[in-house]
Amino acid sequence: MLNHIFSPSSFLTKREGVMDSLFYLVGNSQRLGESSLFKIVPLISCSLLGLLTLACLAGFTAFRAKFRPKGYSLPPGSFGWPLVGETLIRQRLGQLGKPEEYIKRRRLLYGKDIFKTSLLLQPVAVVCGPAANKFLFSNENKLVVTWWTKSIQNVFPSSVLTSRGLHARPIKKLLTAFLKPEALQSYVGTMDSITQSFMETEWEGKEEIMVFPLLKLHSFVMASRIFTTIQDPNIVQNLTQQFHVLMDGIIEIPLNIPGTRYYRAMRARDVICRDLLSVIKQRRVALSAGTVSPTHDLLTSLLSTADENGRFLTEKEITDNILLLLFSAHGTTSSTIAMLMRYLAEMPHIYEEILREQIGIAASKAPGELLDWKDIRQMKYSWNTTCEVLRLSPPIEGTFREAITDLTYGGFDIPKGWKLFWSVHSSHKNPEYFPEPEKFDPSRFDGDGPAPYTYVPFGGGPRRCPGYEYARLEIMVFLHNLVKRFRWEPVFPNEKIKVDPLPVPVQGFPIRLRPR
Repeated sequence: MLNHIFSPSSFLTKREGVMDSLFYLVGNSQRLGESSLFKIVPLISCSLLGLLTLACLAGFTAFRAKFRPKGYSLPPGSFGWPLVGETLIRQRLGQLGKPEEYIKRRRLLYGKDIFKTSLLLQPVAVVCGPAANKFLFSNENKLVVTWWTKSIQNVFPSSVLTSRGLHARPIKKLLTAFLKPEALQSYVGTMDSITQSFMETEWEGKEEIMVFPLLKLHSFVMASRIFTTIQDPNIVQNLTQQFHVLMDGIIEIPLNIPGTRYYRAMRARDVICRDLLSVIKQRRVALSAGTVSPTHDLLTSLLSTADENGRFLTEKEITDNILLLLFSAHGTTSSTIAMLMRYLAEMPHIYEEILREQIGIAASKAPGELLDWKDIRQMKYSWNTTCEVLRLSPPIEGTFREAITDLTYGGFDIPKGWKLFWSVHSSHKNPEYFPEPEKFDPSRFDGDGPAPYTYVPFGGGPRRCPGYEYARLEIMVFLHNLVKRFRWEPVFPNEKIKVDPLPVPVQGFPIRLRPR
């Protein structure tokens, strides 16, 4: 009976009746007289209050139906506070630099590798461990699809990140072809040249520098050059500033109201897209004139390549995907390098081992000769060390999937439309898969490395990060140029790291440089 009274359809009928009465009373106030109008005002207030109450009850009913559907054996857990759920708790732990504590505490409380909660206004089943990773990664587009928050969907509406099904295939095919190792091999020398120039202008001769802003600038300059060949310093500087604003507001409630971080982020997006669109139009003219090759860079490849049906990407699709790649390179790689430098400063014996490897590679090069693909393949210990950094301080905590059908996992029902969250930390810091998980040990990645689905800093399956190989090259090239030039020590040895949404040194990671 109550469900019928407060159903959305019943509420709409009552709302229309209340509004009709209000319009009649206000519209006829002169005929009714001033004294009657004073009597009407309290009636209007009461009517509006009643209308608001009915709206809240209708919303609560719909909310309850979504979060507590009947006939399902749901996982254990709590939906937390009304509306906000456990979102603020999870964010708070990230701000404290302990994002893994959110899932760790609940696994201990419920005794399961699956529990229910409410995050970002959504009912969520959090699933943990390699079995969960395998289940989600292998059932992409079968039982689940990738899900992103509304704010991210609004920033990258036509990108491979948010596109689904057949529409995403041609875009993903083009990006994957450009980012695969065979295609990136030819860019190693370019990456080395850019990094050498960057070290000479921004690092050499300095006694103290603020590392994290410089790392973000380096990553952005690198991505701009590799993906779009944008070299104009004015354009690069403007784009870099706008990307800082975009990064700050991308994981926010999408309230496009002046003064909010999300509002500023969307304005920054508009500026970035305007500049990218200008570059795209200029490049299209150059392609038509034959002054650049269709394989000159990723941008020209996207402009000149059609899918199997002869369809070319629109300028909006190209803009969104270039925006996505620049955004990804701007954040994740710089965060990883910062954490790598932090660990090396704390563990000189590992620094010395990396230095020995990199000096050996440098000694094999002729004067002025740039790094190449063969050199990257020799950086085995350096990459194992980076993998250990990614295990302990991954650039992402995990991502969401959406159930596209009712499904069962771990003996519990997951209703269609619910979100599933897989956690990096639930396997990365599990002693069952990584003994002494808090210990920094690059040897974990010797030989065949960790067991399948236990090490997932870049995800897995069809949605594995396509920029994995690009990130590896950039990090290794930067590390080579860094250690052969400098030693360093943090100005604040115990500087706090917060996760918002990436691991970030809260004071910018200032260091004292010493030439080697």
